[in-house]
Amino acid sequence: MSDKDNMGEYPAAQRLSASSATPRIAEPKKPRKDRTHWLYIMVIVAIVAGVTFGLVDPAHAKEWKVVGTMFVSLIKMIIPPVIFCTIVLGIGSVRAAATVGKAGGIALAYFITMSTFALAVGLMVGNYIQPGSNLHIAAVEHPKSAPDPSKATGTVGFIQSIIPDTMFSAFTSGSVLQVLFIALLFGFAVQGMGKAGEPILGFVAHLQKVVFKILNMILWLAPLGAFGAMAGVVGGSGMAAVKSLAVLMLAFYITCFLFVFVVLGLVLWVFGGFNIFKLLNYLGREFLLIVATSSSESALPNLMRKMEHAGVDKSTVGIVVPTGYSFNLDGTAIYLTMSAIFIADAMHMPMSLNEQIGLLIFMMIASKGAAGVSGAGIATLAAGLQSHSPALLSGVDVIMGIDKFMSEARALTNFAGNSVATLLVGVWTKSIDKERVKDVLNGKIPYVALPDDTHVDLRNPEVENAPNMTLQPTPQVDLDAYRH
Repeated sequence: MSDKDNMGEYPAAQRLSASSATPRIAEPKKPRKDRTHWLYIMVIVAIVAGVTFGLVDPAHAKEWKVVGTMFVSLIKMIIPPVIFCTIVLGIGSVRAAATVGKAGGIALAYFITMSTFALAVGLMVGNYIQPGSNLHIAAVEHPKSAPDPSKATGTVGFIQSIIPDTMFSAFTSGSVLQVLFIALLFGFAVQGMGKAGEPILGFVAHLQKVVFKILNMILWLAPLGAFGAMAGVVGGSGMAAVKSLAVLMLAFYITCFLFVFVVLGLVLWVFGGFNIFKLLNYLGREFLLIVATSSSESALPNLMRKMEHAGVDKSTVGIVVPTGYSFNLDGTAIYLTMSAIFIADAMHMPMSLNEQIGLLIFMMIASKGAAGVSGAGIATLAAGLQSHSPALLSGVDVIMGIDKFMSEARALTNFAGNSVATLLVGVWTKSIDKERVKDVLNGKIPYVALPDDTHVDLRNPEVENAPNMTLQPTPQVDLDAYRH
C-alpha cells in the first residue's frame, strides 16, 4: 500500500511539515465592519432603562450598582498593560519626532503646551460648575497590595511607594504609578539600545494591538455596565443624578465647542492666517467618519492625504499627524480633568489645589498614546484616579454611563486639534504653500476622493475595514521616509 492508503491523503513527511508550520489565523470570508454605532444605540437604550428602573423601583435598582462596579473592575484589569504599552511606544514616538528635524521639536513643544492648557481648562470648568456636588456616591473598597501613594507621608514616602518590589510585581500590585515607573525605565532602555531594540519595540507594538482588542471586547459590555451604574445612582439619588450627569455632559460639550472655535480658531488665525470654519468644512467627511466609529484614528489616513493636498509638505504631515495622535489630546485632556472633579465632588472627597495639580501632571503623562482609540479615555481616567486616590475609583462607573456620549466630543476635538497643529507647524517650519491652502479651503482646488479613502454612509454607518481596526493605537513616525 502507498503512504496515502496507510496514512491518509498526504505522505507522512508532508503531514509532519504541516504540523510544525507556524500557527496561522484564517482571514474572515467577509470584510470586517466597524459596528460601533450599534453599541452606541445599545448604550442609549441601557441608560434609559437604568434611569427608568431607578425611578420606578429605587430599592431594587440600587442592588444593580454592582454590575457597573464589575464593569469598572474589567477596565481596571486592563489598565496596567494599556499604560505600559502606550508609554513605551510614546517614548519611541517622541524620540522619532525629535530626531527627524525642526518640525518634530516644534510639534512636540506645541502639543505639550496645548494639551496642558486643555487639562487646565477642564480643571477650571469642573471647579466652577461643580456638577457632582448634589450626588452621594458611596466609596467601595478595592483590594490593593501596593502602598497607596495618596497616603504616603512626605516626599520620601511618596517616592518609596512608586518603587515596586520587583519589575513584574508592578503589574499585579494595583499601583498604576509603579507601572508608569517601569514603563518609563523600559521605554528609555529600549531606545538606548538603538537598532537592536527595534524587535523589542515591535513586540510591544503587537502586544498593544492585542491589549486594545481586549479593551474593545470589554467595551461591548458597556450597555450592561451603563444599565447597572445608572440604575444604582438614580436609585440612590433620584432625578438629581440625571440632572447632574446632564449638566456635566452639556458643560463638556460647550467647553469642547469653545475650545475648538475660540481657542484653536484664534491660534490658527493669529499664527497661520487661516479660518477655522473653512478648515472644519474641508474636513467634514472625516468628522462624519469619526462620529460613526467614535474614534479619531479612523480618519487618520484621510487627514494625512487631505493635508498634503492642501499644501502642507509631505514630510511635515508625516511627522505632525502620527505624533499628534499620541500627544495632542485636547478633547481627552478636558474630559479627564472635568470627570475627575465631578467624581470627587459626587463622592464628597474634594481635591485640594495641590492634589489637582498632581492629578493634572499624571494625566498629562498617562494620556499620551491612546488618543485615537475608542474606550481609551475611560481607561486613562480610571488609571489616573487609581494612582492618585484609589477610593475615587468607585465613581468611574457613574461616568461610564455617559462616557459613550462624551467620547464623540473627545474624538472630534482631538481631530480638530491635530488638523490645526499640522497647518501651524507647516507655517512655522516654512513647509507649506499658504496660497494653495487658502485656495483649497475656499473650494477653488477641491479634493478628489481616492480609492484608499474611507467613507461612511450615515444611513447605514457600518464602515468596512475602517482604519481604526488595523492601525497601531499609538501611531509612529515612519523614520524610513527621512533617511537619505
